[in-house]
Amino acid sequence: MSILRRIFPTLSRTRVRNGTIIKRSASTESQPAPWPRKVFSGVQPTGALHIGNYLGAVKRWVELQEAGEDVTYCIVDLHSMTIPPEPETLRHNTLQMTATLLACGIDPAKATLFLQSAVPQHAELSWILGCLTTMARLTHLPQYKEKSANMKEIPLGLYLYPVLQAADIMLYKATHVPVGEDQIQQLQLAQSLARAFNNKYGRTFPFCETLVNDGSRLKSLRDPAKKMSKSDPDPKSCIMLIDPPELVLEKVKKSVTDFRSEVTFEPEQRPGVSNLVTIHSLVTGKTVDEICQEVTGKNTGQYKLVVAEAVIEHLRPIRERIVQYTRDVGYLAGVIEEGSERARAIAEGTIDEVKEKIGVDCFTLARRTGVRRHQNK
Repeated sequence: MSILRRIFPTLSRTRVRNGTIIKRSASTESQPAPWPRKVFSGVQPTGALHIGNYLGAVKRWVELQEAGEDVTYCIVDLHSMTIPPEPETLRHNTLQMTATLLACGIDPAKATLFLQSAVPQHAELSWILGCLTTMARLTHLPQYKEKSANMKEIPLGLYLYPVLQAADIMLYKATHVPVGEDQIQQLQLAQSLARAFNNKYGRTFPFCETLVNDGSRLKSLRDPAKKMSKSDPDPKSCIMLIDPPELVLEKVKKSVTDFRSEVTFEPEQRPGVSNLVTIHSLVTGKTVDEICQEVTGKNTGQYKLVVAEAVIEHLRPIRERIVQYTRDVGYLAGVIEEGSERARAIAEGTIDEVKEKIGVDCFTLARRTGVRRHQNK
C-alpha cells in the first residue's frame, strides 16, 4: 500500500466499498498544519542601488533578518537575461550587488543569500509552472505591457519572466514576500500558480502574502510624478548608495520642488517637497509630522541642506563598506557559494516533492522501492 500511495497520492484519502472507490469527506480528515513563516525576496544585479532600492527594499530585508525571521534573499541574475547584458558587465554587477547587500547589513549567518543561476531548480520549476498558465494571462500582466511597449520583437524571456519570478518564491515555500506597492500585481501570478498546482496535485505550496514597503514610494528628484529609477535618463533623478557626499548634496539641492517656501507634507499637492520629507523620515526614523515641526521657519532651499546632510550621514558607512567588500572578491565568492549550497538543499527537496506529485519521478521511485531497471542482454 505504501508504494501505491507514493504513485497515487490521493489513495490515502479514499476507501473501497463493494468495488467502488469512495473519497473521504473533508470533515473526517484533520486540518493541515499552518505553513511555517518564511520570507523570500530577490534583486536583479543591475549595478549600484539607489536610495529608493535601499529604503524601499533592502533596509526592510535587514529589519526582517534582525527580527529573527526565516529569510532567504536571492540575486536573480537569470532575470537579468531578459535583455542580455554583456558577460563582463553581468559578472561585475553580480559582485557589486553582493558587496552592496552585505554593506547594507545582510548577514550571511542570519540570512540565506545566494545566486539564482547557482540553483538549477529555479528554471526547472519555472517550466513546470509555465505549463499551468497561458500566454493570454502573461500578456495581461502590467510588467509585460510596460516592458514590451517599445519593442518590435518581444523575446520569450519577457513573457516567462513572471513565471520564473513565481518559481523563485514557490521553490522555498515562502509565505511572505516584501514588495513595493507597484509590485503587488506581479505577485498575484505566484498566488494563482500556487492555487492551481495545489488544486491539481494536492497541498504543496503556501499562498504567499505581501509585505508592502513604505520606502517604495520614493519619487524621482527631477520629476516627482515618476518613481525613482536608475534607468532614468537624468542622472540627477536619484541618489546612488555609492555617490560621494558632494554629489548627494548637488542632487538634493537641484531636486524639483515648487514655488511655496514653507516645508509641508502634502503628497498630492506638493509631491516634490513631500518626497524630500519622506526621504528625511526614512533615513532618520522620525515621523513626517516631527520633521515638519522641527523645520518650521526654514524655506525649501534651507531644508534641502538639512535633508542632504541627513542622507549623507546615513549612507556614509554603507558607502565605505561597499568599497571594502568590493576589494575582497574571494570573500564575496565564498559568501555566495555557501548561501547557494544552502539554497540548493531546500530547492532539491521541493523539486523532488513536485516531481513525485506530477508523476515524473518513476525512475527515482523505482530505485527507492528496490525495482531493478531493465537491462538489455
